Amino acid sequence: QVQLVESGGGLVQAGGSLRLSCAASGRTFSIPAMGWFRQGPGKEREFVAFINWSGASTYYTDSVKGRFTISRDNAKNAVYLQMNKLKPEDTAVYYCAADSRNYVLAYRENEFDYWGRGTQVTVSS
Repeated sequence: QVQLVESGGGLVQAGGSLRLSCAASGRTFSIPAMGWFRQGPGKEREFVAFINWSGASTYYTDSVKGRFTISRDNAKNAVYLQMNKLKPEDTAVYYCAADSRNYVLAYRENEFDYWGRGTQVTVSS
C-alpha cells in the first residue's frame, strides 16, 4: 500500500504563491504516476497536473498552464505543486494522487489508485 500526505496549503492573496508538497510512504517504488487534483466549494473534483516517473512527461489543465508547475523528487518520495499568480478561483482542497501504472499521461480520477486527504488552499481577492 501507499500512503500520501499533502502539506503546504494555506491562505494567500490573489497574485501570490504557494508550494504544495505530497509525501509518499509505503510501496513508493510502485507509483510511477503522480498527480494533483482539486475540489472547489460546490464543485466536483477536477484534474490539475500530472507527472510521470522521470519527470519528462507533465500535463496541466488549461486553467493553470503557465502558472502552476508540477515536479517530483524520487529520492525523497515526494511530488510538488508550485502555484504562482494565484486567483480566487484556485480556492479548493488540493489532493495528491498516485498510481502503479506507468502512464505517459493520466488525468482521470479512475486512473489513480492512491489518494491523500487533501490540503486547503484559499485565495482571497
